[in-house]
Formats: sequence, C-alpha cells, structure tokens
Amino acid sequence: MTNTKKATCHGSCSTPGVAGIWLDEHVLVEAAKKVRSAGFKKTEAISPFPIHGIDEALGISRSMIPWVTFIFGLLGFSFGLWFTWWTSSVDWPVRISGKPMWSIPAFVPIMFECTILFGALSSVGALLFLTRMPRLNPPIIDPDLTSHKFALFIPEDDVQFDGAKIEQLFKQLGAVEVKRVEF
Repeated sequence: MTNTKKATCHGSCSTPGVAGIWLDEHVLVEAAKKVRSAGFKKTEAISPFPIHGIDEALGISRSMIPWVTFIFGLLGFSFGLWFTWWTSSVDWPVRISGKPMWSIPAFVPIMFECTILFGALSSVGALLFLTRMPRLNPPIIDPDLTSHKFALFIPEDDVQFDGAKIEQLFKQLGAVEVKRVEF
C-alpha cells in the first residue's frame, strides 16, 4: 500500500517529532554535535540567520546548487554562442564594410549575459526545489524562531527516536524549552 500522507499533503506536509529551543547559537551548535554523536541522523536546525559550524555539527554535506549553476551557466554560454552565430551568419547575414559575418569579440556581451541569466535562474529554481518552497501552510514551532531563538528538531521517523529520551537529552544540553511538535 502506498503512503497516503505523501499523496495528499500537496506541499504542506508536517512530520511529528520533538523540538528543543535554545537562546544562544553557540550552545545550539554544541548541542547539535552531541545529538549527532548520539546517533540521530535526521536532525533539523532552525535559526533566524546562518550559523557558522551547524552544517558540520549536523553532518550536512555541501549543496548541489553550485553544480546546477555551473552546468546551466555553461548551457547559457553555449546558447549565447549558438544564437549569435545563427542570427548573424544564417538567419540574417548582412555584410557591413567587409567585416566577417560572425565575430566573437562583438558578441561576448551577449554570451556573458546568457551565462549569467541561465546560471542565476537555475540557482533560484534549484533552491526552491531543494527546499520545497514555498510551503502553503508552514508549521510554526515557536514564533520567536524568526528573531532570537534557535531550535533543533528530531522527527519521529529517525532511527533511534524515543520522545522521552530526546526531551531529557535536550534539557541536559541546555534547551530552555522542549516540546512535541509537527514540522
């Protein structure tokens, strides 16, 4: 039987789990390291701004967005090269003052702009796709997570999930608040 939750959520799925809330980002990074060393693999960190070291603490690998940007940038450059050749030499060849039909230096700005356009649009598209944004009804763990609080979330489908033990672990690691939520 198929998973009906995924089939019916339409981009606003929430996973139940336990969230711990911290007031200091440095304490959060240390807590994330200890949570990972405890064997949890699907831990999420929620922060109002990027935190140095949180990716390493949670074992998050580098994003694939730079590769998407590079590949689509090359595609944009190739398109600009082909497009300028086709329009100048094939579709509308006009010889002016004995100049060549197609001259690369004249079309460098067009190739550059196509490279930037394709790279930038693919970066934004990859970001939205990989982060599953926008979400129609995003879950809210705590409204202050957008200003001055930080959180770690462990979903129920993690390998060693035990709600009571996780709550105790979060409190030992300095969480000011621990709650069962959906995220």
